[in-house]
Amino acid sequence: MKGGDMSDLYERIAGERRRLREVRQMMTAAVEQGSGGAADYVPFYIAIGNYFETAMHRLHEQDIRMDALLREKADLTIPKNQQAMEELDFRLTGNQEHLQKLLAARERLKSDGAAALEEFEQAGKGYSDFIVANMGHHPGTNDMAQAVFTPEDWNHMAYISDNDLATQQELHEQVVAAKPANLALD
Repeated sequence: MKGGDMSDLYERIAGERRRLREVRQMMTAAVEQGSGGAADYVPFYIAIGNYFETAMHRLHEQDIRMDALLREKADLTIPKNQQAMEELDFRLTGNQEHLQKLLAARERLKSDGAAALEEFEQAGKGYSDFIVANMGHHPGTNDMAQAVFTPEDWNHMAYISDNDLATQQELHEQVVAAKPANLALD
């Protein structure tokens, strides 16, 4: 693999993570501020749900590929590695549980409009709290991966196609465009 290929992959991943952080921060600010029943939050929250559905599906697939590669390549007889794998499993399971609640609340917004805002805000707060507490950089699995992954393994695990990238950018733009005027962001 050429060095440029890895740097391009890192740039794509950095952009992906930045957009994810921005959307999560917008959702956190919105659910903390509360919509107050304002109908202009409905399309905003639906856009957030659409974004998370796509972005987190991709990240979930990445984590599954990481899990499989680590199980194949890392020494899982070492207790700290076993602990790291248990933590990865916890994050995978917890993320999917919170994501499903958020998506169910998004569907209620689609069918019930402003009457479902409180349900979405509760699911959004739970999901945001989970993401802040559990997602992101984790030394255990990251250290194992650094020790045993080849550049090809990293590329396989973190692969993002041009189509995936374009879709995620478009969904991010839809969230930004739907942001209610009264939403205060830091």
